[in-house]
Amino acid sequence: MSYAETETASQPACWRRAADLAGGPEAVALPIAGERVAVVGCGTSFYMAQAYAGLREGSGQGESDAFAASEFPFGRGYDRVVALTRSGTTTEVLELLNRLRGTTRTVAVTADPRTPVRAAADDLVVLDFADERSVVQTRFATTALTLLRAHLGLHSDAVVADAEAALAEPLPDELLRSTQFSFLGRGWTVGLAHEAALKMKEASLSWTESYPAMEYRHGPISIATTGTTTWMFGEAPEGLPEQVRATGARWVNGSLDPLADLVRVQRLALARAAARGLDPDLPRHLSRSVVLDGA
Repeated sequence: MSYAETETASQPACWRRAADLAGGPEAVALPIAGERVAVVGCGTSFYMAQAYAGLREGSGQGESDAFAASEFPFGRGYDRVVALTRSGTTTEVLELLNRLRGTTRTVAVTADPRTPVRAAADDLVVLDFADERSVVQTRFATTALTLLRAHLGLHSDAVVADAEAALAEPLPDELLRSTQFSFLGRGWTVGLAHEAALKMKEASLSWTESYPAMEYRHGPISIATTGTTTWMFGEAPEGLPEQVRATGARWVNGSLDPLADLVRVQRLALARAAARGLDPDLPRHLSRSVVLDGA
């Protein structure tokens, strides 16, 4: 088995540990209700930042924005900035944290506290039990989001049970043969849709796109046809499933919690990689962390 397969399968156990941490002393550095918060990351971590910001603001716990670390608007004022960084070495994240030092309270959620992020952030929340050897992120990203979700009071044991179901259910053969995937979300699940598309690209070189669900009718649906798949995270807009099916495309609307549904996509990406003879632990042109020369 690849590292990615093993790490994907370990997610329910990681989520349980993260949920326990959310109520403990390790989480005191996380945002409190009412604070104005920015959440930053790169790649997968950016999409988890989008999901967390959507959950936090959507549940009335404070204004919350998400940015790619390289695109942070320094002219805006925030009570706290949360950085998601598996490796703790990503150049854009470290540069952002160092620039904010002394002006805005920062907290990094990381898998490795021995890296430069320790000196760059004011506070650390360490999820070393969710660290990964694969280049392709699976369990660290979802465990970090579970920690943040549980800290908001929006996690339950049912989410973990759904993740276990996502790991056990067989994948339909039609998904392995699909020629193109469009992933859709609403609110906090837009970030999950973006992450699903990224996972399929990284691990299996699949042609994928992602959109807010209500935007799908505004052009992207034109590529839906026989042999393609449109996958919805969460509740679909009224009438959209019927419109997609009318194109001949396959419509997927999972009955699981959206984060657990992301586990199904991770499994699909790995299965498609195996079918193509690809190594998901070493995707082409990618490294475990982007460290820029001269930074």
